[in-house]
Amino acid sequence: MTDLIAMGKAAKAAGRVLATLTTDEKNAALLAIADELEAQTEAVLAQNALDIEDGRKKGLSEGLLDRLLLTEARMAGLAADTRKVVSLPDPVGAEFDSRVLPNGLRLSRRRIPVGVLGVIYEARPNVTIDIATLCLKTGNAAIMRGGSETLRSNLALVNVIQAALEKVGLPGTAVQYIDNPDRALVAEMMRLDKYIDMLIPRGGAGLHRLCREQATIPVITGGIGICHVFVDESANQEKALDIIENAKVQRPSVCNALDTVLVHPAIADDFLPKVANRMAQNDVELRPAGRALDILSGNGHGAKVVPAGPDDFSTEWMSLILGVKIMELDEAIDHIDAHSMEHSDSIVTNNWQNATKFVNEVNSSAVFVNASTRFNDGGQFGLGAEVAVSTQKLHARGPMGLEELTTYKWVCFGDGHIRP
Repeated sequence: MTDLIAMGKAAKAAGRVLATLTTDEKNAALLAIADELEAQTEAVLAQNALDIEDGRKKGLSEGLLDRLLLTEARMAGLAADTRKVVSLPDPVGAEFDSRVLPNGLRLSRRRIPVGVLGVIYEARPNVTIDIATLCLKTGNAAIMRGGSETLRSNLALVNVIQAALEKVGLPGTAVQYIDNPDRALVAEMMRLDKYIDMLIPRGGAGLHRLCREQATIPVITGGIGICHVFVDESANQEKALDIIENAKVQRPSVCNALDTVLVHPAIADDFLPKVANRMAQNDVELRPAGRALDILSGNGHGAKVVPAGPDDFSTEWMSLILGVKIMELDEAIDHIDAHSMEHSDSIVTNNWQNATKFVNEVNSSAVFVNASTRFNDGGQFGLGAEVAVSTQKLHARGPMGLEELTTYKWVCFGDGHIRP
């Protein structure tokens, strides 16, 4: 039986070791992981193929299978991303807000590891490497629990990580994986507050709600996106088409992919058929409502058009489906406020005043002007890999890179000071 308390104790002990490592020692561990990923690519892909085969038998969608899939190119990418983390500055030990108080005490805040991170995630085995590399770089231990659909792949990747750690003399228990798919273990994990310092769920709304309601550990939520692009009447339409195509098509199964395009009424008659034509080239199904449905029905553009249902604009598609509505800027901001998960939203415009209004009033973790929502990503923001994209407002927001996996302690130097 899986003993989570034993795993927690081992993680806590490993975390104490990691917290004392120098940057060079942590980087050596990361380089060993990158080398081991390349050396064991064939073995990992063999296990991933079994997960993919089972997924097809279970009827998993193509979008979910794509999130699950590992290839030689993706494995090479994981090794490359691991080496990128080596090149990133180590935040641990950095001091900030240094000052000398009037009484002569020297005070500062120093960045330290959080301790042990618990991460619950679904489908994407690359997350296993992202979590491990960022945790190790910041001196944190990790206990992970992935979805049953990717169990073999994740276990193979954790074996790679642990083998690499042991090669450089570090405890393999610094990165652990719950290998039992029993859902009861998730509930038990959420109450492991004696050993886990921060819990990060990466999955659907149900998982996030479960963690917020039942966890006794501080929870950082994110990774769910209902993402929008608003095309203003002043927009460069060719650029807008490129942005919509990239945001929707480049990788539709991820949380920063586009779900709804909102178009200003002044350009809708001209612009929407262009959108439909571009989407038809990429097999994207359109779900328009209101006047957008009138414009797109029977237009000869080649795109599949299905009238939007009552819940379609509150759905994260994760597939080649795109909601379409016509509205002005104020209405678009209200629509985003009502339907967004505060992940990634964009405006395409040549009007600086409208861009400023959108940026100021749309309260998402990342807001874009004339750019694809797909850029809301740790790698694209120059943070290296990410543990999650946080959509909450406390501690961390947006891509959670290295700095977001640290906390701090106050350090105070005196010279025999006593409080009067």
